[in-house]
Amino acid sequence: MKNIVLIGMPGCGKSTLGRCLAERLGRDFIDADPEIEKDSGKTIPELFAVSEDFFRKQETRTTKRLSALQDKVLAMGGGVVLRQENIISLKENGLIIFLDRSPEDIIGDVDTKTRPLLAAGRRRIYDLYAQREALYRAVADVTVQNKGSMQDVLLRLVDAARVLQQRNNL
Repeated sequence: MKNIVLIGMPGCGKSTLGRCLAERLGRDFIDADPEIEKDSGKTIPELFAVSEDFFRKQETRTTKRLSALQDKVLAMGGGVVLRQENIISLKENGLIIFLDRSPEDIIGDVDTKTRPLLAAGRRRIYDLYAQREALYRAVADVTVQNKGSMQDVLLRLVDAARVLQQRNNL
């Protein structure tokens, strides 16, 4: 079975909801950020301290490795859409769901100090959303709004994943 791949902004809920989605679907969950750290032997902030390009190269290596797996729920980093080769890899064996959460909601509960790309402050969240939203929508097989209770969003994710699986099996 193909992977279910969650993409979206930092703080949109990919990791939290991805774990719940995997449990509901009876699949393993893999969060890309810890995998990048494991593969590189460095923390995300350490990779970014070298340069964003250095981080993106490692992200691409890890994305290619994760894309070769099967029957997983993958939570990818927010910038995975910035490199077309990542999307090509993910689509080879994955169905992509854009978990869309408004910048206002992200700001409401994300500690920007713990995320390298958001360390510049709240305005950066709006800027990133403006830069990436069209990319997320263009590559996604379906978009799910992260608005409302976690249970409601999880139900929408489960429904979206099942519809994608059915379409893919036809």
